[in-house]
Amino acid sequence: MPNPHIEAFSSSWLLLGLLQGLIILCLAPLMSGISRQIRARMQSRRGPGVFQEYRDLVKLFSRQDVSPSSAGLVFRAVPFVLIGSMLSIVIILPMFTLSSPLGVIGDLIAIIYLCALFRFFFSLSGIDSGSPFAGLGASRELMLGILVEPIMILGMMVAAFIAHSTNITQIGITFANQWGGGTPTAAVLAMAACAFAVFIEMGKIPFDYAEAEQELQEGPLTEYSGASFALVKVALSLKQIVMASLFIVIFLPTAQTNLLISIPLFLIKLFIVFVAACIFENTLCRGRFLLSYKVTWTGFGVSLLAYVFYLTGL
Repeated sequence: MPNPHIEAFSSSWLLLGLLQGLIILCLAPLMSGISRQIRARMQSRRGPGVFQEYRDLVKLFSRQDVSPSSAGLVFRAVPFVLIGSMLSIVIILPMFTLSSPLGVIGDLIAIIYLCALFRFFFSLSGIDSGSPFAGLGASRELMLGILVEPIMILGMMVAAFIAHSTNITQIGITFANQWGGGTPTAAVLAMAACAFAVFIEMGKIPFDYAEAEQELQEGPLTEYSGASFALVKVALSLKQIVMASLFIVIFLPTAQTNLLISIPLFLIKLFIVFVAACIFENTLCRGRFLLSYKVTWTGFGVSLLAYVFYLTGL
C-alpha cells in the first residue's frame, strides 16, 4: 500500500516548498553572520556583527560586475546554477513536515546529484575564468569532493537501507517512528559519518580557512565581483544550511504537523547544529590541505563500518 505521508505533487505542497525556500534564503546570510560572530567571540575579538553579511551583499549588488576577458558563458552562468541547485534541494527537503513538498520526487539520489552539480559547476567556474589561481582552487575543490562525497553518500545510503527506501519522506518517517529501525548501531555510526561529512561540506577548519577562503578552497571565487560575487556568496551560505538541514531531516526529523510548531522547532535544530559546528571548529588547528585525506579516511571507515553493522543486523 502507498504510504499516506508521501503526498502526490500539488499546488499546496509547492507553496510550502516555496515558503521553505524563501525562509532559508533570507536566513542564509544571518546564519553565516552568527557563525562569524561565534568564531570572533571564541577568539576574544568583537567581530563584525551578525548582520554584516547582509550589509556586504547590499554593497556588492550595488557595484559593477566585472568578468575576465577570457571567461566564457559558463563563468557567468555559474552563480545562477549554484543558487538554483541549492534552492531545489531546499524545496525537496521535508524541513517543516515529515512529507517532502515535492512528494515522490523528493528522492535521496536526486539530492546527491544536485549536490554534485553544485561542486562540478563551482569548480568549472574557476577553470573557465582562465585564472591559474582560480584553476588551482577548482582542483582542490574537486579533490575535496572525491574525499568527502563517498562518506556522505554511504552514510545516507545506510539510512536509506534502514528505511527500505531512498525517498526522503520515508526515511524521515522511519527515523521519527523508530529511530534506527532494527539496526540502531548502524544508524548511530551512519549519523556520525554524515555529521563528519556535513562538517567538511560546511567549509569548516581545517578544511577551509574562515577569514582567508581564497587561500585554500574558495579559489574559484577569485575572479568574481559585484552582483555575481554576491550571488555566489549567497549560494555558499545556502549550501551550509542545506547540508545541515539534510542531516536534520534524515537523522533528526520533525514529527510535528502543525506549521506554527514545526517551523520554530526546525529553526532551533538548525541553530543548534550551526552553533555546535562553530564551537567544534574553533577547537581545531589549521592544517595542510594536501593532508586532508589522512583525516577523511577516518570518516569513510566509520561509514563503511555502519554498512557492515547494517548487514549484520546490529
